[in-house]
Amino acid sequence: MKYLIVGLGNIGQEYTDTRHNIGFMIADALAKKASVSFTNLRLAYYTEFSHKGRKVYVIKPTTYMNLSGKALNYWMNDLKIPIENILILVDDLAIPFGKVKIKPKGSNAGHNGLKSVESVLGGSNYARLRFGISDNFPKGRQIDYVLSGFDDDERPALPALIDRSVEMIESFVTVGPELTMTRFNNSDL
Repeated sequence: MKYLIVGLGNIGQEYTDTRHNIGFMIADALAKKASVSFTNLRLAYYTEFSHKGRKVYVIKPTTYMNLSGKALNYWMNDLKIPIENILILVDDLAIPFGKVKIKPKGSNAGHNGLKSVESVLGGSNYARLRFGISDNFPKGRQIDYVLSGFDDDERPALPALIDRSVEMIESFVTVGPELTMTRFNNSDL
């Protein structure tokens, strides 16, 4: 069994540790736990490891958020991974900070990275790990908000939330999205 984990984010120092880059941060933590490192390959930073008999491929697209689907399309086809074995790691304004959820499908909710993914996959029938970043921004300031860092009162909780996200990814590749949802979606840290 092969799985492709896609952390969404933007490359470049100015985007490091921003809310919009939580997908990269989770992918980094997943790779660190597996004791592997990323290599800059075609359209993405890439790594792979085995987890409980399953092959896990992880990419962080280098195409910038709005073209994430381009990298996904390349690696999905190159590695021959079916859509049901793909998990997208994404920030979500509609979920309060402190919550992380797995969904087997759903809308893109206006997220440009997910819009790009959907244009490649031909719909929204793919799993995603939604990391809540809240929506505490003034009207018209959404872009500034998602491209800013986490607040001082949020930062202490980040390591545990990222660790939980890694556990959810490991669960996804071993037992699938439904059992992972049952186990994790409504529980708090």
